[in-house]
Amino acid sequence: MEVKKPTLVLLSGGLDSATTLAIARADGFEPLAISFRYGQRHEIELEAARNVAAAAGVREHVVVELDLRVFGGSALTAEIEVPKDRDLEADEIPITYVPARNTIFLAYALALAEVRGAQDIYIGVNAVDYSGYPDCRGDYIAAFEKMAGLATRAGVEGRPVRIHTPLIQLTKAEIIRRGLELGVDYGLTRSCYDPDRAGRACGHCDSCRLRLAAFEQLGRPDPTPYANG
Repeated sequence: MEVKKPTLVLLSGGLDSATTLAIARADGFEPLAISFRYGQRHEIELEAARNVAAAAGVREHVVVELDLRVFGGSALTAEIEVPKDRDLEADEIPITYVPARNTIFLAYALALAEVRGAQDIYIGVNAVDYSGYPDCRGDYIAAFEKMAGLATRAGVEGRPVRIHTPLIQLTKAEIIRRGLELGVDYGLTRSCYDPDRAGRACGHCDSCRLRLAAFEQLGRPDPTPYANG
């Protein structure tokens, strides 16, 4: 029986990371998942991450506790209103950007990957249908991968980590289509930045609008619950 190589998948509970998890498994890896409780207002995503991991049969799901609220500066971690119905074509980086979040998350994933003997990390960043975050671009990922090769024992010993970004050049609709091909249950995922107390999506933040538009483009209903029905 072939033993699959382990890989670390950053799993937020949203549709991008759920699709990335499915792709990692389809690529022949045994995915391990890492999620973060970082003081985000949309903590419902952690429940979604647990459900997605369970449905995918992930054998180890690590949830890291850290508090990015000590820095603030983001509508996701501070008492700042989440923008609604924003112009998605605007050039400015929106206030939902969490300073250095992917750098922090990838650093934790890198440490766990080294301990678990995984040479591969999957992250569902996207540079097409996204809100313009600087840490979702290909040149950033390439720079982090180079740094990881210099900063770890595995890298110095000739076993550098590879960072996979299978969604980076896909539209949101293409991401969903690929996930459906791989059997992803998007009803388990949550994407909203500002859900209500029942966990229902607002339908008006950037994340909701990109998600809704993609499902509409595919002619499919979005299975996540929305506050407005």
